Amino acid sequence: MKAVILAAGIASRLRPLTDNTPKCLLKVGEKNILQLTIENLIANNITDLVMVTGYLEQQIKDFVAATFPQLNVTYIYNEVYDTTNNIYSLWLAKNELLGGEMLLMDSDIIFDSNIIDALVNSGYENCLALKRHNVGEEEIKVKADNNGRVLEISKIVPPALAIGESIGIEKFGTKSLYKLFEVIDRKVVHEKMVNIFYEVAFEEMIKEGENIFIVDTTEYICMEIDTAADLQTAAEVIKKHKFTNQ
Repeated sequence: MKAVILAAGIASRLRPLTDNTPKCLLKVGEKNILQLTIENLIANNITDLVMVTGYLEQQIKDFVAATFPQLNVTYIYNEVYDTTNNIYSLWLAKNELLGGEMLLMDSDIIFDSNIIDALVNSGYENCLALKRHNVGEEEIKVKADNNGRVLEISKIVPPALAIGESIGIEKFGTKSLYKLFEVIDRKVVHEKMVNIFYEVAFEEMIKEGENIFIVDTTEYICMEIDTAADLQTAAEVIKKHKFTNQ
């Protein structure tokens, strides 16, 4: 299994903190976001990484080389990181991923390493980590059936119909990964929809017969970092709740 970390964006909402530092290298307490993420992967014996970079990419490469020299890391550079969204970054990683399982994650979340374990050992070929809480307009919301099969996943799912939030960590099996990239090829190459979220491809997969199931990880700490206030809150959370990989 390869883990894909998407770390190409500018993170304009965090300026001026990101004027000279990529978002994933911002400190949350004593460590930065990327270090916490990679430590979670190592704690789950995942050491093959694909990182899609863009903004200030050399800083990311230097940090990983200095801090985790034992890892097998493939870097892919998104040259148009400032005008594309995460579906395009994921599409760039296609050739590195086909033929195996994929653990996909955004680079702006802090989370307990048990979440990875829950996905990998869920028994599902395709699944995503779900946090149950009262959702609003900004979250990537999930609508599912009584068996936990995802029906819709997007920001526009009505909050009243959502069972919770997709936190940005997903697992796809070898066979389904071909289907996922078939859809992504269609969106990116043919429809030129390079500035959308990859969840659009998830929804099309589902409509075309593939299954993605939820894994309820509400009991574990997880936070998305979008603002300076989020960084402060996350530092407090880490200090209060000792993560399993710390």
